[in-house]
Amino acid sequence: MLSFGRENTSLAAKWWRNIDKQILFLFIFLLLLGLFFSFSSTTSVMSEKLNKQTYFFFIKHLIFVSISLFLILAISIQEKNKLIKFLLFLFFISILILALVPVFGVEIKGSKRFMDLRIFPLFQPVELVKPLFIIFVAKIIILNEKINVYRRYLYSFLVLLLVVLFLINQPDLGQTLLLTLTWITMIFVSGFNMFILSILGLVFVGIIGLLIFFFPGKFGYVFLRIKTFIDPKMGDNFQSQKALDAIKQGGLTGQGMGEGILKDKVPEAHTDYIVAVISEEFGAIFVLFIVIIFLFIGYKVLNKVFSERDEFLKLALVGLVSLLVIQTFIHIGVNTRLLPTTGMTLPFLSYGGSSLIGSSIIAGIILNFTRKDYTRYSEND
Repeated sequence: MLSFGRENTSLAAKWWRNIDKQILFLFIFLLLLGLFFSFSSTTSVMSEKLNKQTYFFFIKHLIFVSISLFLILAISIQEKNKLIKFLLFLFFISILILALVPVFGVEIKGSKRFMDLRIFPLFQPVELVKPLFIIFVAKIIILNEKINVYRRYLYSFLVLLLVVLFLINQPDLGQTLLLTLTWITMIFVSGFNMFILSILGLVFVGIIGLLIFFFPGKFGYVFLRIKTFIDPKMGDNFQSQKALDAIKQGGLTGQGMGEGILKDKVPEAHTDYIVAVISEEFGAIFVLFIVIIFLFIGYKVLNKVFSERDEFLKLALVGLVSLLVIQTFIHIGVNTRLLPTTGMTLPFLSYGGSSLIGSSIIAGIILNFTRKDYTRYSEND
C-alpha cells in the first residue's frame, strides 16, 4: 500500500508532506471550474460559426487544463534554489520573445500580442513574462544591502519600464496597467517612500497621456475607450453593455446552465467576459463565491509571508498573489463596467491556453515557495 508517511523518503512523498494542500486543492478546483465553464460558454453555435466540431473548444481547453496541472505539480516539486535560478534565466528568454512580438507576432484586431510557435499556436508571451518579472524584481530589491536601497528600486523601475515599452508597442495597455500596479504593490510592501512612489505614479500617467496625444493612430483607442466608459454614447460599447445586461438578467441565482445568451452574442464572452457569462447562468452569488476563493488564496499566502524569514520569498509571494487578485478585480471591473474595457482574462477560469499556462506557472511558484522546510518539518513532526 502506497504511504506518504515520514518513513517514505521519496521526492513525491516529501512534496506531499510539505505542500500546502489547501492552496493546492483551491488551484486545482479553479482549473476544473474553468473547464466546466468552458463547456458551458463555448457552445455548438460558436463552433458552427467557426466551422469546428461541436466540442472543439472544450476539448482544446481540456488539453490546456491537463498541461496546466502538469506545470503546477512540476514547478511545485522542484528544489527551491534551483527553481529560482531557472526562473531568473527564463526571464531573459521571455523578454527576448516579448521584444520579437512586434516583428514576428500575429496581428489580431489591430494589435500584435501573440506569437505562432507552431507547437503552441497563438501564444501570448506576456503571460510568461508576468510571473518571471515578479521573481526578477523581487531579486533586485533584496540585492546585497551594500547597494543603496534607492538604487535597487531604480533598477527595478528600469526593468518595469523595459517591459512596459515592449507592451505599449504591441499595444497592450491592460497588461501594462496590471504589471505596474503589481510593481507598485511590491515596492509599497518593501517599505518604499510613499511620496516618491506617488510622483512615479503621476509620471507613469503622464507618459501614457503623452503617448495617446502624440501617437493617436496607435494609442487613440485607449482615449476612445475611456471616453466611452465615461459617456457610453461616445463610442461602440456593444460588448460591455451586453455583459452588463447579462449580469442584470442573471440576478442573484442565475438563469440556469445553458440558458444564457451572452455567449452567443459577444465574440469574446468565453475569455474577456467569462464573469458575465457565469453571472447570467449561475447568478451573482456564484461570482461572489469565486471572489472569495481568490481572496482566501491571498489570505493563505499572506499568512505564509508573515511567518517567512526569507525576504526574497516574502516579496515574491506578495507580488505573485497580488498579480492574481488585481487581475481578478480588473476583469470583474470591466465586466460590470466599473472600469474601461481592457481585454483582461480571469485567471484559471477564462478560455485560452496562454492565460491558463501563465496562471499555472504562478500557482506552481506559489506552492513551491510556501512549502514547509524539509529539515524544520522533520524536527517538529
